[in-house]
Amino acid sequence: MKKLIYFIGIVFSLVPLAACANDNVQINENQKVKMILDLDTGIDDALALAYALADPKIDLIGVVASYGNVTMEESVSNTLELLDMLDRKDVPVFRGVDRAIGENTPFEVMPISRFIHGDNGIGDIQIAASPRVADKQDGVDFMIESAKKYGKDLIIVAVGPMTNLNEAVQREPNFKNMVGNLVIMGGALIVDGNVNNLAEANIFQDPVSANELFRSGAPVTMVGLDVTQRTLLTKKDTKVWRDLGTTSGKAYADMTDYYIDAYLVNAPELGGCALHDPLAVAVAVHPDLVKVLPLHMRVGTSDED
Repeated sequence: MKKLIYFIGIVFSLVPLAACANDNVQINENQKVKMILDLDTGIDDALALAYALADPKIDLIGVVASYGNVTMEESVSNTLELLDMLDRKDVPVFRGVDRAIGENTPFEVMPISRFIHGDNGIGDIQIAASPRVADKQDGVDFMIESAKKYGKDLIIVAVGPMTNLNEAVQREPNFKNMVGNLVIMGGALIVDGNVNNLAEANIFQDPVSANELFRSGAPVTMVGLDVTQRTLLTKKDTKVWRDLGTTSGKAYADMTDYYIDAYLVNAPELGGCALHDPLAVAVAVHPDLVKVLPLHMRVGTSDED
């Protein structure tokens, strides 16, 4: 097996603060954890997937696809293709909920998402199509079943909209008490959003689900823009992957360079691309990377909020 990049020295130079909706969350640094990733597989989701596969503390038991950077079906195909490229065909992929709660029309990707992640979600690079298909089991049911099986040894990291997690809480009221932790990438606590001045993209896609999840009493750790925009990647880093001479190294360098170029247009002051989703995965198993602030969280869901 050609190890991808081994996740490339994410350099956590200054990681100050994440928010937590439950101050009783404890993570054993010495224990390998079962993990489910909830991905809307764009470029930073692809980086999060690579990190989860490479970190020896993580046993990735499955990926649940979501909508957001791409449609849910595009998320499925991107995830399957990336897993195959990384020689991890053993990791199953499940379909999650394909639109925000209460929406009756098919989800449409925002133009800004297509600009940042490319028309295919992974920087418009082409990798081999996967012969595999999504598992027949519903993704939310897989989350609930895994929570019953693994209990506090299970961590779910959601880096797209909160729709799948909220649906799990609604279907199984005890779900929130079963899992070890729910770590999300989303929100902007004390900084501007990236959709508008107030809203971050993942929360913006389904604010009702995010609000219900925060207020459910579930153990949620929020890794928001306050933190992720301080963890940056540059083309100096992607050159290291490219110089490996592997298929996966080149693919990841190409897609991440696309991402960096988009950042140079939208946020040139950062000098690179933010590591939104991989940071959330890292925090899930290495909580000492951040200082967690316990808060009662809510999301505004109307113009009056």
